[in-house]
Amino acid sequence: MTKSMTAFASGEAEIGALTINCELRSVNHRYLDISIKLPERLRFAEADIRSAITAKISRGKIECTLTFKKLAKDSPSLFVNREAVAALLAAAQQIEAQMTGPLSFSALDVLAFPGIQQEPELDKETLSRGIAGLVGQTLLKLLEVREREGRQLQSLIRDRCKKMQLHAAAARKRIPEVLQAIRNKLKDRIAELVAQPDFDRLEQELVFLAQKLDIDEELDRLETHITEVLRVIEQNEPVGRRLDFLMQEMNREANTLGSKSADKEITKISIELKVLIEQIREQIQNIE
Repeated sequence: MTKSMTAFASGEAEIGALTINCELRSVNHRYLDISIKLPERLRFAEADIRSAITAKISRGKIECTLTFKKLAKDSPSLFVNREAVAALLAAAQQIEAQMTGPLSFSALDVLAFPGIQQEPELDKETLSRGIAGLVGQTLLKLLEVREREGRQLQSLIRDRCKKMQLHAAAARKRIPEVLQAIRNKLKDRIAELVAQPDFDRLEQELVFLAQKLDIDEELDRLETHITEVLRVIEQNEPVGRRLDFLMQEMNREANTLGSKSADKEITKISIELKVLIEQIREQIQNIE
């Protein structure tokens, strides 16, 4: 199944005393580039999150963001670092002893001092299991979006390939008509210039010209590449880089087709082929 690299998904779960939100964003990139943004208290989960993403995605720039808030029922709890309070008061007494007019301060002043208030200890084991489940579920949503958009890209590529096959068939059908038109034109021109034209020599020149203008090999290779593209987009694996290489090869054949053309219709076909190839190439940039 062809997968897009562009997607977004989010999820939320209550884990212990926290409500944790997970957001995953995915955009196109040559390789797998994972960026994880976590609050300091959840930093311990970074390695597991990175491993979970790496196991499911092989290409793209992935941004994973986790945020949390306390559950309302647990918000009134307040934890005080008693050792820090004792140290602060002792330091205050020493300072006041050296002051001519000691200044009093309230309990609220003490609570506002850095390090006095403490967050409750987190149950890391419970949080780790909960975060793993949340990230896993959000990752599944992201993969569903990538697959859904991938099916749309697959349909677009398949449509463009069918159009290229029609253009290639039209060019192949046109070749005999082009050669016959050149033969007639040369015969008429030589007949006008020479009283007794050498038609044997003329046929030799026509054979040489036909070899020079022959585009059968280019059309054969182009059709082979188109068939390969149609096969590759059905594969259940990352195919973006392979498709990009095939587009380069197809563009080369389309260019050669145009440079060899001695007919305006085949020139038009070459241009149409290059337009279709470029349209596919633009979409391939989003395929994993």
